[in-house]
Amino acid sequence: MRALFLFLAKQEGFKNLAMKLGIFRRAALRFVAGEGLDDAIRAVRQANHQNMTGTLDLLGENTLTKEDAVNACAEITGIFDRILAERVRCNISVKLTQLGLALDPELSRRCLFQIAKHALEKGNFVRVDMEDSPYTQCTLEIVEDAHEKLGNVGTVIQSYLYRSEQDTLRLLDRGIGIRLVKGAYLEPESIAFRKKKDTDANFIKLMKILLTSRPYHAIATHDESIISATKDFARTEEIPKDHFEFQMLYGIRRDLQVRLAQEGYNVRIYIPYGRRWYSYFMRRLAERPSNVAFVARNFFRD
Repeated sequence: MRALFLFLAKQEGFKNLAMKLGIFRRAALRFVAGEGLDDAIRAVRQANHQNMTGTLDLLGENTLTKEDAVNACAEITGIFDRILAERVRCNISVKLTQLGLALDPELSRRCLFQIAKHALEKGNFVRVDMEDSPYTQCTLEIVEDAHEKLGNVGTVIQSYLYRSEQDTLRLLDRGIGIRLVKGAYLEPESIAFRKKKDTDANFIKLMKILLTSRPYHAIATHDESIISATKDFARTEEIPKDHFEFQMLYGIRRDLQVRLAQEGYNVRIYIPYGRRWYSYFMRRLAERPSNVAFVARNFFRD
């Protein structure tokens, strides 16, 4: 089922059909704050009121033209002004293919520099999301360059890739902050763990490396066994709660998000918004059977 949803995530024909159906749009709103920035800011403010921070993601990836990439860059850059004006506690996450990485890596580099420079002027931070494996190396190279010159750029490591430990050590050597995730794309067995237990074991291994290093890192998971392992390791090693943060997705395990914040951990909610919600929504369905059940219940309710 996971492979099916990840396959459908890249099918333009099914995408066009799904986005016309009210059932899919309504179901997507469980995982997406809305289609406009006003919706996203409201979601951030709600998280702030519960003592959690946010990271905003203007949905969109694999732009088809350079003009689209430049327009996305301008729109993302402007979000920092809104964050400052609204006085919400939030940063931004961005995908480089949204900034034209598949079309022209140099264009995506220039766009990221523009975004990060404006973020720095506004006292903020940019997290570069990791996408599927054809873009991993180029993404890391651009992040390293941007961090070296501006300092306020971090990225993501996916524990299901064999290369991730080596990449983690390289990023740490350069002082780059990392968000650790399991990974949400369909990758070949030649480069990625196929069994959940192996991905989880690597996640825990990398988590321990991050928690015993600087700078500030994020452990991004809804897996309670991994969250417990993280808390236990931090307690055993006497790592303070403000040395790292948990990150969780908007609309998933809100009870757990609130509980962690009440326990005194730093919690940041990944809050996507925008009209291009289809691919993100399909990856959420691929991750958890309960998400598929949620959609099915709404379908039969119509």
